[in-house]
Amino acid sequence: MIKILANDGIDPIGKALLEKAGFVVDTETVPQDQLAEALKNYDGITVRSATKVRQELLDQVPNIKLIGRGGVGMDNIDVEYARSKGIAVVNTPAASSLSVAELVFAHLFTGVRFLQDANRKMPAEGATKFNALKKAYAKGIELRGKTIGIIGFGRIGRETATVALGLGMNVLAYDLFPFDGNLTLNLQGGIQVPIPVKTVSLDEVIANSDFISLHTPFADRPILGAEEFAKMKDGVAVVNCSRGGTIDEAALIAALDSGKVSFAGLDVFDNEPTPNEAILAHPKISLTPHIGAATNEAQERIGAELASLIIEHFNK
Repeated sequence: MIKILANDGIDPIGKALLEKAGFVVDTETVPQDQLAEALKNYDGITVRSATKVRQELLDQVPNIKLIGRGGVGMDNIDVEYARSKGIAVVNTPAASSLSVAELVFAHLFTGVRFLQDANRKMPAEGATKFNALKKAYAKGIELRGKTIGIIGFGRIGRETATVALGLGMNVLAYDLFPFDGNLTLNLQGGIQVPIPVKTVSLDEVIANSDFISLHTPFADRPILGAEEFAKMKDGVAVVNCSRGGTIDEAALIAALDSGKVSFAGLDVFDNEPTPNEAILAHPKISLTPHIGAATNEAQERIGAELASLIIEHFNK
């Protein structure tokens, strides 16, 4: 009987699918320093972003035949080394796309209407400084007609673009792999509207966007640093729901303080799970604790897709 350790949890739908197929699924989290011993009793492991599956661990568990990542990025797994040892590594890149895209716009709507600051000050000052706060937050802007630049045009980047197009925004996109085709708006009643989109250069995205959203894997160096901020429009806003380390946080704070960047929305950070205090306290940053894929719908899709991949692998 095949045993799977879902060390960072799995949606009940995914667990039920695996059990129906005859798998044993354990969902109790094993601490990182105890994984090597625990995994000797399992054939596979599923993780999210918390558990690390590195070469050192893989060398101690020769019985492991599959690693499943519930989500997109696999920065916490030594993928190539695992595959070189004959271990299958699978993930669910499409399941969380809409949830992440909607969070991008939660941050954008928050920033253009100053909600991150209003939500801090209204409880403390709303009863005594109501009119002053009303005046302070009276210069919001609309998203319709503005240009969003999307850096990284994979599944999540395209989903973000689709939401933007539905709001009446213009889209500039960049990716290492050029795209020239249609994105489809799915409207009520089964109506589908194809809209042509093609990628442009990174410099064009940086220079001509009112808002910039990052959707790239982890990079060796920040994609947006002081040099890139200097090339942006005055008053640009930046959202990062992809990976920590893709924005130079010190350069971001400097750009926010100077007014070059009007606001930022961050779901990911350097040094997670202990982000920089200056980032956490900044009044122009909308903050969430790495919850891009954390919706009920996305977790159900992730669980079901991950279960299907595991079943398919072991039934070969």
